[in-house]
Amino acid sequence: MHFGVAVFPGSNCDADTYNALKYLGHQVSYLWHAEDELPAVDCVVLPGGFSYGDYLRPGAIARFAKVMEQVTDFANKGGLVLGICNGFQVLTEAGLLPGSLQRNDNLQFRCQWQWLRVEGRDNMFTRHLDGELLHLPIAHGDGSYYLPPDELKGLEARGGVVFRYCDEAGNVSSAANPNGAVANVAAVTNAEGNVLGMMPHPERAVEKILGGTDGQRLFAAIVRGWEARQ
Repeated sequence: MHFGVAVFPGSNCDADTYNALKYLGHQVSYLWHAEDELPAVDCVVLPGGFSYGDYLRPGAIARFAKVMEQVTDFANKGGLVLGICNGFQVLTEAGLLPGSLQRNDNLQFRCQWQWLRVEGRDNMFTRHLDGELLHLPIAHGDGSYYLPPDELKGLEARGGVVFRYCDEAGNVSSAANPNGAVANVAAVTNAEGNVLGMMPHPERAVEKILGGTDGQRLFAAIVRGWEARQ
């Protein structure tokens, strides 16, 4: 499977993502922000922070990058797009995902390992994911997902909430919510299930030496979903 990793001025997780995917045995290409044509990739990854220095607000400038025109067209044609942390923020700013990412309610930058409960599976990313829980790192100051109550109800009804913050036993509670996200939402998909945005960092959990390997499970599920569609 061929992944393309976008690089915006200020991105700091592009190399992490590239190396993680290489480590897992995939073909990977960088996608420069000024690209006006995408190579023949199977999945585009918008990596974590801090595109364009997070000026104005996270993702607000990156959404206007030339490559985002190609990413939007790719997504609208059914291509797989994964946004991680700042990439999630870019996707909401670009209108490819519903909602917004706001300042953490505790006004702290949270850098820690976090338990996630797998919720929606009617999408290309988690349909083949083994297990009910994931343990992945988070690192953000603007990760509090918000969607108005009526829109959240619709998102929940269609299975668009993919991961929810929880404790080690899988219990969803305010104590397990690191940033004040509405309904403990950590990841969502679009209605078609081919665009996923998530605040946790799977690319930082692919080797034991990093502290965990649950990121491998998610990337393996993405590959299985892609292969099943071929």
